[in-house]
Amino acid sequence: MPQFFVNRPIVAMVIAIITVIIGLVSMARLPVAQYPNIVPPQIQVNATYVGADALTVEQSVATPIEQQVNGVEGMEYMYSVNANNGSMTLNVFFGVETDPTDDQILTQMRQAQANSQLPSPVVEYGTTVQQSTSAPLLLFALYSPDDTFNSLFLANYAYINLNNELARLPGISNVAIFGAGQYAMRIWGTPDQLAKLDVTAQEIINAVKQQNRVNPVGKVGAKPVPSGQEFAYTVIGEGYLTTVEEFGEIVVRANADGSILRLKDVARIELGAQNYNVEGRFQGKQAAIIALYQTPGSNALDAAASAQKLMKDLAERFPPGMHYTELLPMQAKIADKITVLRSMRQTAGGHPAGSMQMLSGDPDTRDNPQPRLPDWMTVTNYLRSQEGPRTNPLPAYVGINPPLEYNGPAYLGDAYSPFTVHGDPNSPTFSEPNIGLSEQN
Repeated sequence: MPQFFVNRPIVAMVIAIITVIIGLVSMARLPVAQYPNIVPPQIQVNATYVGADALTVEQSVATPIEQQVNGVEGMEYMYSVNANNGSMTLNVFFGVETDPTDDQILTQMRQAQANSQLPSPVVEYGTTVQQSTSAPLLLFALYSPDDTFNSLFLANYAYINLNNELARLPGISNVAIFGAGQYAMRIWGTPDQLAKLDVTAQEIINAVKQQNRVNPVGKVGAKPVPSGQEFAYTVIGEGYLTTVEEFGEIVVRANADGSILRLKDVARIELGAQNYNVEGRFQGKQAAIIALYQTPGSNALDAAASAQKLMKDLAERFPPGMHYTELLPMQAKIADKITVLRSMRQTAGGHPAGSMQMLSGDPDTRDNPQPRLPDWMTVTNYLRSQEGPRTNPLPAYVGINPPLEYNGPAYLGDAYSPFTVHGDPNSPTFSEPNIGLSEQN
């Protein structure tokens, strides 16, 4: 077969040209949903070491996990973020050709190998391994315009009534709620009492763990029993402690003389927030911020639309005085970007409205422009580079023939800059009305 094309080069060239044309036509008509993935799958490993600072978390939690996860099959690179609230987040990135589910399983297997090297409080708290992205897909603010509810109530309402519903949506990998945190029983030790009675914080922790638990009691009348016993009764014991008074009765120490030291004798107990590291605000009001993270490989538009529809339905059950708003309308940005690029592609491809040509910056080619598809990367790089006053010259020439005017938003790359293209072949203009840019070539 190779000899056939060597002896007939014209046939080989014709087949090659036909193949290229078919490829270009297919590429122009290929639906966006069938484009190959360009975002590498990301797996997040989260762990918490309560009470530890960032350096302690790095040395005792992040380092052992990184040593085990390093080199997992298909991994490209990874990095970890350690905070002073005891949290550790390890982000592991894989090649675009890998399957996110397989990546998660492989990462979890490697992470489990590090459990023996982690501090026991970290293992007891739990380590999660999930598919996620670094930046949220959507942000919702749950707030009370008339200050009927504080941030603690709003955050707990979101945890109880919204978190599970949103997490079940297709395309949503994780739901994070930022604000006052969940309700928790706060135990504030009194330093002078603790010192006088020689009580340590670890003694209090051990007492709470031992006495705040569910104890299986068993049954009464279960077999084997003497004849005549007809019924068996399940004995239900007391479960977890729920009130301040119940926690106050926890026995910290029983002395030899028969006296008992209770938790309320050495600490102040109250129902408060689990932590006070983060506080949510929206327009000056206390709020709970709900962040939705996309599953790698899923459709961002479908996931965002499902979340918006669900939030609209859930809002009908909100108590009076509670409202929500969307803070990050990513769906609109993506949809407008696709619409603008599709319109420009149609224009460049011979649409009756005219044809747009993007030329290189070589002055010798201005008089004889060669039509081709717009070099959107040139425009994107230009918009990205303009963070201050727009004084740099436009690094491309826009030729429009016949006269064409296009007004509308365009979201190119990471830029969010509504711009206008208008003019005629002799004086094309590229402008950004919101910023005051007007470059003419």
